[in-house]
Amino acid sequence: MADAADVLFAFADGVERSVSVTAGDTILDAGLAAELPLLYQCRSGSCSSCIAKLVEGETRQAAGHTTLLRSEYEAGMRLLCQTHAVGACRFEMGYDSEAGTVRATKANAFVDEVERIASNVVRLRLELAADNWVDFRPGQFFQISVPGIGAVRSYSPASTPKDLPRLEFLIRLLPGGVMSEWLTDRAKPDDVVEIEGAFGAFFLREKVRAPHILVAGGTGLAPMLSILDALREQSGRRPRMLLSFGCTDPDALFGLDAIMLREQWMPTFRSRISVDRGATGDLLGGTPVDALLPEDVSDPDTVAYLCGPPRMIEAAHARLEALGVKPENIFAEQFVPSETTGVTP
Repeated sequence: MADAADVLFAFADGVERSVSVTAGDTILDAGLAAELPLLYQCRSGSCSSCIAKLVEGETRQAAGHTTLLRSEYEAGMRLLCQTHAVGACRFEMGYDSEAGTVRATKANAFVDEVERIASNVVRLRLELAADNWVDFRPGQFFQISVPGIGAVRSYSPASTPKDLPRLEFLIRLLPGGVMSEWLTDRAKPDDVVEIEGAFGAFFLREKVRAPHILVAGGTGLAPMLSILDALREQSGRRPRMLLSFGCTDPDALFGLDAIMLREQWMPTFRSRISVDRGATGDLLGGTPVDALLPEDVSDPDTVAYLCGPPRMIEAAHARLEALGVKPENIFAEQFVPSETTGVTP
C-alpha cells in the first residue's frame, strides 16, 4: 500500500497487534478500522483516553487541541487520535488487550441522593434502572447528561464496580454551570438521568503489587477512593498506599471521614491532607504535590495515580520523576474545561 506505515501495538499482557496506517489516517482511526482493542472516547484530543507510549519510530502530531502535557510528550506519550505515523513505529499500551474490548454503553439511572458535602462539592448517588447495566474499571469516567438540557459532563465514580447498580460521584459546583445549577436547584430523588460509559485509560492496574502513590486535587479524590476500595477488595497482600489529597482551604475539604475509615481498614494505607491556605492542626500547608517526600519512593517499581487540574498534574509528574518513579508508572487524569469531552472538575 503506497504511503503506508506498519504500526505495532504492544499490550501490557504480552499481546501484540499490528496495522498498516496510510499517510492521511490517524493511528487511532486505522487501529479502530482494523478492530484493534484500543481505548478511546472523544477522538479530538480532549480526553486522553487513547494515550500510548511511542518506543520506536517517528510520528507527526496533527494540528488541534490536546490535553497532553509537554512532559508527557517528551517522555514519548502520544494521543493516537492526533498522531500520524512517519514510517514504521511501535507503541506500548498501558493496559491489557482485554481493556479495550468492552465498549461504552448508555443507561438510565435514578437519583438516590444529592448532598452538599463541602462549600463547593456535592455527592450525587445514582442507581441504575431495572434492566440497565454498565461496567467500569476503578478510575474510569462516565458522561452524565443534564436532565432537561442535554448538556453532557464527565465524572469518575467514587464507588467501585462491586457497588453496582449504585454509583456515587463527587461533583464540584461551578458558578453558572449547567450541572451545578441542576444539582443545587432542581435535582430530586427519583429523577432520571442518562449516563454513558465507561471511558478512559486512567484506571487501576490491578496486578501491580508495588507501592502506590495517589495524588488528588479537589474532586480528583473520587477515582482515588474507587482505586483504594478496589485495592482493599483484592485478595492477597495489599501494597503500601499513600494518598496525598488537597483543596484550596479548609472549607473546601471533604471526604476526610471516608479517608480515615480506609486507614482503619487497611494498615498499609496512610494519607496526607493539604490546603493552599488556612492550614491548622494536622492539615499541611501547600499543595498535595508539596506533601510528597523523598522517603515516599523507596521502591523502583512504585506506581503513581494522579487526578486534578493540569498544573497539579504537571507538577506531580515532575516531582515523582525526580523522586525516582519511572515515567511509565505514572498514570494521570486531568480536569479539562466543561465544553470539552474530558473529565470535568
